[in-house]
Amino acid sequence: MKRAWTTFSLCTSALLALAVASSVVNAQKSAPLLSYNEMTLAGLRPGRDSLAVAQKHYRAKYSSRDDNSSGEKQWSDGCTGHTLTLNLDSDGVIRRITVSALVPIEGKCESGRVEALDEKDWVTGRGLHLGDPQDRVSELYGEPNSSGPSVKGDTEVEFLNYPLDKAGSEGPQTMEIFCARDTGKVVEITLGSSGL
Repeated sequence: MKRAWTTFSLCTSALLALAVASSVVNAQKSAPLLSYNEMTLAGLRPGRDSLAVAQKHYRAKYSSRDDNSSGEKQWSDGCTGHTLTLNLDSDGVIRRITVSALVPIEGKCESGRVEALDEKDWVTGRGLHLGDPQDRVSELYGEPNSSGPSVKGDTEVEFLNYPLDKAGSEGPQTMEIFCARDTGKVVEITLGSSGL
């Protein structure tokens, strides 16, 4: 009887160990791996989309700056201090997209302007918005390749740099995120192509 009980106990222990190991392996397989790639910002793709695509979405008449000499187009809202800036190549293809909350607020709150700018769309493809906490950046993109304190205008910020090598030469190549050091909130996001 003791021999049978010992054999049964050993078999049960082995099966239990196998089940635990199997569940650990399955949990590791099913755990989502963070993708460090990002393809869009404000519904636009640097390196692929043109100014014409942006103007259809954000309406050219609401742009606040059209600097042909520097190849920039900007939409801004003086009420919130938020801006969407596009850096363009000579063919009008978007090289860099920046959404920022670092522009001084002018206090000009024109009726209907915020809706016309579609600021709700000023978000990354993975869902990062201006005003999100810095922890949200890590949840979505993992740890940055490099980071450190910096200053943008009058604001002390934490700079987070994400190279996007996996996107290939046709996709964005870098993402830069700035978070205010006093609040820990995202205040600027830039997504750029290889022409950056």
